[in-house]
Amino acid sequence: MSTLAGGAATFAVHDPATGDELARVPDQTPADAVRALDRAVAAADAWAATPPRARGEILRRAFDLLMERRDEFALLMSQEMGKPLAEARGEVTYGGEFLRWFSEEAVRIDGRFGPNPEGTGTMVVTHRPVGPSYLITPWNFPLAMATRKIAPALAAGCTVVIKPADLTPLTTIRFAELLAEAGLPDGVLTVLTTTDSKGVTAPLLADPRLRKLSFTGSTAVGRVLLAQAAENVLRTSMELGGNAPFIVLADADLDAAVDGAMLAKFRNTGQACTAANRLLVHESIADEFTRRLAERVSALVVGRGTDDGVDIGPLIHDRAVASCAAFVDDAVRRGARVVVGGTALDGPGSFFAPTVLADVPRDAAVLHDEVFGPVAPITTFSDEDDAVALANDTPYGLVAYLFTTDLASAHRLLGRLRTGMLGVNTGLVSNAAAPFGGVKQSGVGREGGREGIHEYLDTTYALVPTG
Repeated sequence: MSTLAGGAATFAVHDPATGDELARVPDQTPADAVRALDRAVAAADAWAATPPRARGEILRRAFDLLMERRDEFALLMSQEMGKPLAEARGEVTYGGEFLRWFSEEAVRIDGRFGPNPEGTGTMVVTHRPVGPSYLITPWNFPLAMATRKIAPALAAGCTVVIKPADLTPLTTIRFAELLAEAGLPDGVLTVLTTTDSKGVTAPLLADPRLRKLSFTGSTAVGRVLLAQAAENVLRTSMELGGNAPFIVLADADLDAAVDGAMLAKFRNTGQACTAANRLLVHESIADEFTRRLAERVSALVVGRGTDDGVDIGPLIHDRAVASCAAFVDDAVRRGARVVVGGTALDGPGSFFAPTVLADVPRDAAVLHDEVFGPVAPITTFSDEDDAVALANDTPYGLVAYLFTTDLASAHRLLGRLRTGMLGVNTGLVSNAAAPFGGVKQSGVGREGGREGIHEYLDTTYALVPTG
C-alpha cells in the first residue's frame, strides 16, 4: 500500500486482554519519516488544487465504506485496544461522522469581500491550505482520533503524514487503505508506524516543508512538541490532558446524574481525556449518590472486549493497572473509603476492577492527576462557590460536567467554570459538529465543528484600490 511508508524492521501489536500477538507492522525510522514528508510535499500542490467538491466526495465515499464495514473496524479496535465491542461500534459511528461532516465543510470554505472603512479600496479575504501536516494520534480511540484529524486536513486541501500510537496502529493502517479505496490519490496520506516516536518526529518538526502539527496526548509531551514546533513557527493544534470535574448540585436529578457518571467515568474503561476524573457532589446528597453509583458499578461485567455482555475491558497495559492501584492506595492512606472494587484483577491481560471511592480528601492524588482508568473518586462540596473553586483548582480545562435542574444555575456556572466544553445533564459532549478542545494546559485549537477545518487553513488578505 502506498499509504504506508516501508521499513525493514517490525514490531508486534498485542491484545491487552490476553497478551497475544495480533500482528507485526513496520518499525519505521527517522529516514522513513523524511521520505513520508517527501511524498506529502510532492502531492501537496495537486491535492490543494483538487476542487473542494472532489475532496468532499472522497470523504463521503470513505464514510459510506466505513459504515459498510462497521463490524470489521469494531472488531479490530476491540482486539488491539480492548474496548467492548458495543463501544467499538459506537466509535465507528462517532469517527465516521467526522468524515461526513468535513465532506460537507470542504465546499464551505468561505471568505470576505467588501469595501474598507476609508472607501479607498476593496478588501478580499480568502483561505488556502496550510500545507503538509503531521498528525500524531493516541491509542485510546484508534479510529476516531484518526478521522477527527485526517478528515479536516483533507477537506482543507492539506496532505498528511500520520503517526498512530505504537500500541494501536492497526486501525489507522486499515483506515488509510479504506481512504485509498475511496479514491484518495497516492501520496496524500502516509502512515508512519514506529516505536521511536521521538526519533521520527524530530526531523519532521525541524523540516521547513512541514507547516502543521496536530497532537493528541499528554500535556508533558505536548509541551515538548510545542517547543520543537516553535523553531519553524508551525501551526499547532494540541488536545492535551484533562482533569474533568463532574459536579452534582443539590437539586440534581440523581437518576440522571448516576446515568451520566456511568457514561462519563466508565466509557472506554475510563481511558479517555474527557473521562470524569473528579466526582464533586453536594454534601446533602453525597451518601445517596454514592450508594446508587456503587450499585451500578458493582453490576458491571469485566472481561475481554470481544466477549458478549462485557461492560469493562482491559486497561491498555500493566503499567496502567499499577497506576490505578497507586491512586487507590494513596487515597485510602489519606482517609478515603473503597465502596466497590479497588484492586487489580488476575490475568491474563491488564484488568482493574471498576472502583468507587467515597470520602476522598482534597489532597488525594486521584483528584489532581489524570487517572485514565475505571476509578471514580467522590468528594463533597458545601455550596456553589465551593464547587466552582474545587472544579477550577487544576491546571487543566478540557471538559466539565454539571447536573442540576435549575437552568439559571447552569447558565451561571457556564460562565464561572474554566473549561473548553461543558456537559449539562449529560455525560457525553463529543460531536463532530461541535468544537472539541480545552483551555489552560488542556491544549490549543479545536477539532470538529466549523472551527475544525480552519485549523488547516491560512488566511490571506488583499487590498484592491478603487479608482
